[in-house]
Parts: sequence; structure tokens; C-alpha cells
Amino acid sequence: MAKSEKDEAAFGLKLSPRLLELLAKLQEIELEDFEMNVGDLEIWIQPGTVAAPSVAVPRMAPPVKAKPMQIIEAEFVPPIESYSGKVVEVTLGATKKKGGSRGKTVIIGGETAPPFYTFEQPMPHPPVISVDVFDMKVPLAKAVKMHVKDVLEDPAAWAKLAVKKFGADLLTVHLISVDPLVKDASPKDAVKTVEEVAQAVDVPLVIGGCGDPKKDADVFEAIAETFAGERFLISSITKDMDVERCAKFIKKHGHVALSFTPMDLNLARELNRILYDYLPKEDIVMDLTTAALGYGLDYAFTNMERARLAALMGDPELAHPMSSGTTNAWAAREAWLEMAPEWEPRELRGPLWEVTTALTLLLAGVDLFMMMHPAAVKTLKDIVKQLLGGSAGNADKLVEWVSMKT
Repeated sequence: MAKSEKDEAAFGLKLSPRLLELLAKLQEIELEDFEMNVGDLEIWIQPGTVAAPSVAVPRMAPPVKAKPMQIIEAEFVPPIESYSGKVVEVTLGATKKKGGSRGKTVIIGGETAPPFYTFEQPMPHPPVISVDVFDMKVPLAKAVKMHVKDVLEDPAAWAKLAVKKFGADLLTVHLISVDPLVKDASPKDAVKTVEEVAQAVDVPLVIGGCGDPKKDADVFEAIAETFAGERFLISSITKDMDVERCAKFIKKHGHVALSFTPMDLNLARELNRILYDYLPKEDIVMDLTTAALGYGLDYAFTNMERARLAALMGDPELAHPMSSGTTNAWAAREAWLEMAPEWEPRELRGPLWEVTTALTLLLAGVDLFMMMHPAAVKTLKDIVKQLLGGSAGNADKLVEWVSMKT
């Protein structure tokens, strides 16, 4: 057998003589459009030997990570937003120069940025606190009663205590006795109570009713007429009242309406639209309902926050200062009920319950807080002062009261 034939047999190839001649002459050849059908293909690789290193290479240990000794410093520039809307400014109380008898006035509202976003816009007016005073002896939690036990049946003395000792910016006079289901006191009796309180203190007053729509309207009208020009905050006007009648006497006698609705912004808009037919916007404050810590505080916060952001984005029907009945915190049984030792003492737990409710809603944009416990009042005032003062605080001191056992 010829050599070429042997090569062909070895590779299993059948090459043409012409192709073999070209390969012998040129040693290489390029094929175009070449196809080869292969059945079983075997590739043989001649094994070789790898020489072992004569010297062992030491294994490198991973680098030791250095323990951070300080926080990496980086400059933070807060994003600055601008808002098309503005909350209406409302003045509560009137001095003698303005036709009233108060020693000072209180202005709330006027915000053009979210609460305490002082890096965007300064807060024009700090939130204020009104302390609750009742016109008759009412059941109170022990933690509150211990501070006012000597004045429970004297609204004027209670008012003096709230202003001089507790630091109230305003007073809320709750006329509970006019309730037809309680004492059914007359509007004349209510006027007398308000007159005693107004003479005892010179701060602006909030006039609270009993919750009966018809009786409240009668009482509010008598007080509005008697104290014309004082710019009392009439608390409150609701949809189930004769809104037109109430709005007219509030406007006529120079007072401010507290527009009260449950936690529904559409209802708040609707009631405000009715009031606009009779009152200027600077005579309206909103109360969107305060649910206390553990009893729907998250809903109250969300509702108030939405209202404030809507106002800043240009919603005119929600662009009003907000009031919070923060004393609703005392309706939560956890604020006053005797509980397990880890929840005690009640004297501390109660005011903490109230101030936690207040601080949460402070961040939602509330302008006016109606409160009760003197420690809660002082704590809220101190925190507002610190937030507006721009001080960094002492983080270590703030957490000293926290402890944990494992």
C-alpha cells in the first residue's frame, strides 16, 4: 500500500490526488465553503508530566481588616423643596387695642413648609398649649387629680393655676354642666363661668361645649354676644349643628370657629366649604379628631399629616391651623389603670401617655394642643423649644433611662 493510501486509511479520509499534490507543493491550503461530516470524533492528547516545585510556596494569609476607630465624615446637604401653598394665620384672643380684654394674643398657622423643616423655611409661630379647665367637678385620673384637687370646683382658681404654675398659653373652658343629661345648666350660667375665668386670667380662651348640638349652639351664641370682640375659639362647630346660625354669630361678634370632623379629610373640606359662605379663612381652625396612643394614633397622625401636606401643595380647603384634643390620651385605660409592676408607676405612665400622643401629632403639624397634665405640658414645651432652637441635644443623656436585662 502506498504511503498516501496509508495516511488516508489512518485518518479515515479519502483525498483527491489533486488535493494531495497541492498540499505537497504548498504545505498549506485554504478551503472555502467547506463542510465535513464527522461521525465519531476522538481527540487524543499526549499526557505530559508537571514538574513539582523544588521549594514550597508559602500560603498567603488574608489581610487583617482594621477596626474602624471613627465615623467617616461626610457633608450632608438636605434637599430643599418649595411649596405653592401656605397655611392661614389665625389670631386667638384680642387685646384692649383690638377691642378685647386679653393681656396677649396667640397666632397660629402661617407655615410654608412641613413641621420643623427649618432647613427649608423657619416656622413662623411655635405650637401653643391650652390647658383644660372644667366648670364642675369631673372624674379625673389620679395622676391628674393630684395636681388640681384643690381647685376642682372653682374654674377661676383652676385657670389661675394652669396659667401661673403649668405655663398654659391658652385655657380651654369645658362647659360640661350645660349638658341636658348632666345638670342642664343655662346659657346664662355658662356666661357667668366664662366671665369668672376671663377675669382671673388674661390669656386667650377656648370655649368648649358639652357635645349636644342644639344646646351648644345656644350656649355659644350667648357667650359670643357677651364677649364680643374677644376672639375666643368656639369649640366646636360640627356638621350636625346649625352651621349657618353658628357661623353668623361667630362672625358678627368677632370670634373664631373650630371646625370639628371625624378622621375624614373629605368631611373636613365639606364643612370648611360651608363655613366659607359666612366666615373668612383666618377665622377657622380645624380639629380632625385625635385618637390617643394605642387607640388609633397612627390613623390620627396620617390624617393630619395628609391635611398639612395637601395644604402646602395648594389645597385651600385644608390650609388651616390644626388643633388636637390631646387629653383624649387619658381616655385610654393604659394611661390610668393599675397594671402589672413593669408598667408602674401610674403617676409617670399617664403623663408619658399624654406627651407621647402630643409629640407624635407635633410632627404631623398640629398648631394647638389641648392638654391636662403639667408634666406633659412642660415636656412638650421643652421639646418644641429644643427643636426650634437648633441644638443637637445630648444623645447619651436621652437614653440613660433605658435599661435591658438578658
